[in-house]
Amino acid sequence: YPSEFLMQKITEDNQIPVHLHVSVSLQYVAGLKGNALIEFFHGNIAEVENEELRHLMWSSVLFYKTPNVEVMACVLLSTKAIYFLLDDSFIHADEHQSDFWNRENSDCENSSFHLSCCFVLKLNDLQSVNVGLFDQYFRIAGHTADHIVTCLTRDSYNTHTFIQQLMAVLSLLARTPSPEPVDKDFYSEFGSKNTGKMENYELIHSSRVKFIYPNEEEIGDLAFLVAEKMDSLTDLQSLNILLYVLAFQVNHVEGSAQNTSLLQPKTLILTSSDLFLFDEDYISYPLPEFAKEPPKRDKYQLADGRRIRDLDRVLMGYQTYPQALTFVFDDVQNQDLMQNLTLDHFGE
Repeated sequence: YPSEFLMQKITEDNQIPVHLHVSVSLQYVAGLKGNALIEFFHGNIAEVENEELRHLMWSSVLFYKTPNVEVMACVLLSTKAIYFLLDDSFIHADEHQSDFWNRENSDCENSSFHLSCCFVLKLNDLQSVNVGLFDQYFRIAGHTADHIVTCLTRDSYNTHTFIQQLMAVLSLLARTPSPEPVDKDFYSEFGSKNTGKMENYELIHSSRVKFIYPNEEEIGDLAFLVAEKMDSLTDLQSLNILLYVLAFQVNHVEGSAQNTSLLQPKTLILTSSDLFLFDEDYISYPLPEFAKEPPKRDKYQLADGRRIRDLDRVLMGYQTYPQALTFVFDDVQNQDLMQNLTLDHFGE
């Protein structure tokens, strides 16, 4: 340790997504290569002398206590813990976080010293990992609300790679083995005999950490929700969700210094007849065991919806990934066509 292969891989992975802006301190981390990166980890982040860095990933993250603040992080997986090296702008984003972060280094603010916060989740405290639909994100959960983090990779490959590395590292943990399970048939293993309803697919790792994957019913629930937002004549049987992807909606800000673009996280859902943008709660569902009441907002909230037949053209940017798409819709003269998307059932 470190092997040449590991150093090469971590160096390749150490790239900030081009569409996301980060602070100077994280730009410094992204500039490190090979051995310098390993030394930086052991000198500044690692808590134990003999732990090994196994994987590095850049991702947007959400915390359970601050579900509205998405922040860029460098996620480092070692043989002892998962470290989230956070953009220092995150600390100022929400005044309710002062208890959460308990920051004492405010005297550093005006100096040339760039500070980053590092959130640590020890592998021994890890209880479950929930993988989101189509591997677009995953949620890591520990014992308390402070230990629930969602990584919005927006990329199935990054999600898959991280989960594989995490399973490999968890296999090294010395935990007391679980009692041997009684042999069960498929139906009693995955279903409740009382209801005949399939539960979410769970894989219990040898370290006793649960890896929970969505089942077909989640897509069914999503299709039902989408059908509610569409014309009431829609036949649910014929409704197919063709695409589910976590994306950003670009809001162009005119008049600012550089005509900057604000990126708003959105869930894009494409059906055979409509295109929808939802605001999705990626951190609160499924409810953690300690939750006393449901979250304040629904998992999916409709932000916009348009019919495909009103789509005039799609403009594609020429830059490499991430690709920018502009959907141009015809102006609909008769607004009644869209009323079911905007009406509030309980409003006036």
